[in-house]
Amino acid sequence: MALDAFDRSLIAATQGGLPLVARPYEAVGAMLGVSGEQVRERLAQMLAQGLIRRIGAVPNHYRLGYTANGMSVWDVQDEHIAELGPRVAELPGVSHCYRRPRHLPLWPYNLFAMLHGTSREAVAAQAQEIVALLGNACRSHDILYSTAILKKTGLRLKD
Repeated sequence: MALDAFDRSLIAATQGGLPLVARPYEAVGAMLGVSGEQVRERLAQMLAQGLIRRIGAVPNHYRLGYTANGMSVWDVQDEHIAELGPRVAELPGVSHCYRRPRHLPLWPYNLFAMLHGTSREAVAAQAQEIVALLGNACRSHDILYSTAILKKTGLRLKD
């Protein structure tokens, strides 16, 4: 899909994130000379067209006090993952959850759920909730703790 001049301006104005103000669409609109409603509508269209995947907040978990961040990885029986994956994703401590292919024989895990806590013990307790939820459909799991803060970025346009 081709981007027009307004789309390119909108992406350029938002690629570093929305402004941290009470009315971010209006702030972007003011930069572009359009209304906040026009910004919101075009972003919604871009979402519907698949030009962008999502608009979301990316919190800095460390600054919020969640210093133990672990990607929990799960070996869930394939016939149960479509039912159980969304249930794991709805748990309060899970910030994101997704299915990925296994890479046997070294990597048997097919369900990933990012957990955040103020200690590793808190994250392990959250993982025990997932163990209970998955029941016998889970053959094994592990938690891979973050050792560095990775920079997250959104859509970028090349010049």
